[in-house]
Amino acid sequence: MSICRYTSNKLDGFEHGFFTRLGGISTGIYEGLNCGSGSKDDRDKIQFNRQLVAAKMNVNGEDLITVHQEHSARVVVVDSSFDTLTKADAIVTNTPNLAISVLTADCLPVLFADKKNNVIGVAHAGWKGALNGVLENTVHSMATIGADVGNIEAAIGPCISQNNYEVGQDFFDIFIERNKDFEIYFSEGVEDKKYFFNLPKFALDKLRKLDIAGAEWIEHCTYHQSDKFYSYRRSQHLGELDYGRQISSIKI
Repeated sequence: MSICRYTSNKLDGFEHGFFTRLGGISTGIYEGLNCGSGSKDDRDKIQFNRQLVAAKMNVNGEDLITVHQEHSARVVVVDSSFDTLTKADAIVTNTPNLAISVLTADCLPVLFADKKNNVIGVAHAGWKGALNGVLENTVHSMATIGADVGNIEAAIGPCISQNNYEVGQDFFDIFIERNKDFEIYFSEGVEDKKYFFNLPKFALDKLRKLDIAGAEWIEHCTYHQSDKFYSYRRSQHLGELDYGRQISSIKI
């Protein structure tokens, strides 16, 4: 069964992919390659979809590693597969043949690699995680297991784009109270006290402040491209009761 993934030349030399919803056996509102165990999709279908991704990543199913994501800034270092999901939003490793992965449906999937020292990372960064340091913590955790920050490359995969991410005054205030300079990531909304938030630019600037100068967003919008991606926000606007998740993965 054919499945589709996007890659970044920033991560050349590492098996990786930002997988889309294309392919897979899920049906209905989950149609395609739903890999989200947090969804209400049929468990067997989710497991089959994950096996398709594992095969594409050239690993056994148990070595396609995900965590219990909570929109936190917590990072785990792994050197083997595990049965019980750890609560975290980022994973780093220097162990070959572990496909560390995150699930998203509008949030940022971010893949990291230090080619010289063979250290990789992956982060799930919604606005809370990005604001509270999940990207910085991922890079710092990579350094603890041998990465040189100056060698790290990073790519942001499909996520919600600014013109589809309208937020309210309370959201805007949270950012401005943290740093008034964050105003540059907002544009005026259609209605009063509404704004459009640029999540990928916010993350890119954070990465560049970490000296990951070549970081890139591959510029696919999960909300707009309904044929290719799951989107939490789109599902809410359509009145759907649940939504699928796409997976992003990297391995040494």
